Formats: sequence, C-alpha cells, structure tokens
Amino acid sequence: MTPAEEFGDVIVGAGLMAGAANVIMQLGRPGVGHGVLESTVDSGNLLKRPYKRSRTTFTYLSVATLGTDEEKRAYRRAVNRSHAQVRSGESSPVKYNAFDPELQLWVAACLYKGYEDSFVAMSGRPLPADRREAIYAASAPLGTTLQVTPEMWPSTRAEFDEYWEKNLAEVRIDEPVRRHLLDIAELRFLPAALRVPFAPLNKFITTGFLPLTFREQMGLSWTYRDQRRFDRLTRAVGAVALRLPPPLRRFPFNYFLWDLRRRMRTGARLV
Repeated sequence: MTPAEEFGDVIVGAGLMAGAANVIMQLGRPGVGHGVLESTVDSGNLLKRPYKRSRTTFTYLSVATLGTDEEKRAYRRAVNRSHAQVRSGESSPVKYNAFDPELQLWVAACLYKGYEDSFVAMSGRPLPADRREAIYAASAPLGTTLQVTPEMWPSTRAEFDEYWEKNLAEVRIDEPVRRHLLDIAELRFLPAALRVPFAPLNKFITTGFLPLTFREQMGLSWTYRDQRRFDRLTRAVGAVALRLPPPLRRFPFNYFLWDLRRRMRTGARLV
C-alpha cells in the first residue's frame, strides 16, 4: 500500500470515541485553549452549536486525510475566513492567533496522535515500525492543509516523538479552560435525554484516552482497574469496527467528505 492508503486504513469512524480527549489535548496548549474559550465566532462554539462545530471538525479531518488537493485548498480558504476573527485581545491572559503555524502544528500533532492511539487501543497491539512510519508519512496534511509548512512537520516518527515530549512541557490547563473541557467530556452540549445516560461513559472513555500529563492537568483520577475496563471496552469496539467493509469502517468521515463535495458543487458555504 502507498503511505496514503496506509493512513486511510487507520481512519475508523469508531475512533471518534476519543474525540473529547483529543479536544482536551489540543486545548491544553494555552494559546489554543483561550483561543477557543474566548472566540466570538459562535458558529464554531461546541456548547452553542454542537452540530455545526462537529460538522466543521469532521469535514476538516475528512478533507485533510481523504480529500484531493483542490478540496484541501477550498476548505483552507473557508476555514481561514473563520480563523481571521480568532485572535487575542487586550484582556486575554495569553497571546494567540488562529493563523499561528506553531499552534496549528500542535493541533495537528494532537490529531495525528489521536488517530494512532485510537487505532492501537481498538486493535490491542502496537503498529509495526514500518507501518507506523508509513502512516506517519501520510499524516502531514493534518497540518499543512492550513498554515503549517511541510518543513515544520517532523520528518520521521522518531522526530515526532521528540516534538511531542518537548511540547508536553507547554501544556497548561487553567481553571476557566478546565471547566470548559469538563463540560465537553460530560456532554453538556447535548439535551438531557442524551446527556444523562451517556455522560458517565463518555467521561470514562475520555479519561482513558488522555495521556498522564493531561489527566493530571484536568484533575481526573485513573486506576489500574479503570485501565483494564478501558482496554476491554476499546478492544470490544475494535473487534467489530476493524472488521467492517471500508465504507462502513470510515463512516462518518466519508459522509462528511461527500457533503463537502456537494457543497462545493452547489456553491453552499463550506464552514
């Protein structure tokens, strides 16, 4: 398989169960966390517009990993129009700008880590070194679809590990951002009929997918027994999801890519 085909093989819709954990990882960088928390773009606020925010995120993941170069350019232009409004003000506790390629690199690194970690959790075994390298080689568009340059993306998986460990030291989740992230983990953007039965499970899964640094910053406890329950759950999901035919396995990513193409054909807003 080509690197792109290898990467496509780890795109599993069931991996979205790690979505809230990945948001926490992204917002763990203060510039990203406060950029989201203070953003005045309500259409991109998960707590206010959950479907719109989710559609934008899933479409970005879909076009960055499965889309053509033309589709990536079109979505980049659309996202840039929204990002133009996201920048720190005089009262912001940290300086940020949604066009900052270093912050975008961090977000893209979290996205890649999420893909790999969720696939490994579902399969119950680490990726072979050669396959891991091939998958990583195809992952750069997670950042380069926006303002991250190819030279910024760590060139090998080993260099990525160095980048990741170094940047974990930059993770700082203050109380306002922590409360916002707990609201996401506890599904407070959903109606009570969905939130009440599913929030405890989502918080458990979210905690399980978080590396230790983020658990500590969020004040979330985790035991050996929790880890065993988490491993059983994710492997049970993987036993089904990883055996599905490719179109079902990739849903809803393939749906959101189809929707993007429909919007491009009809001239509808992309974001």
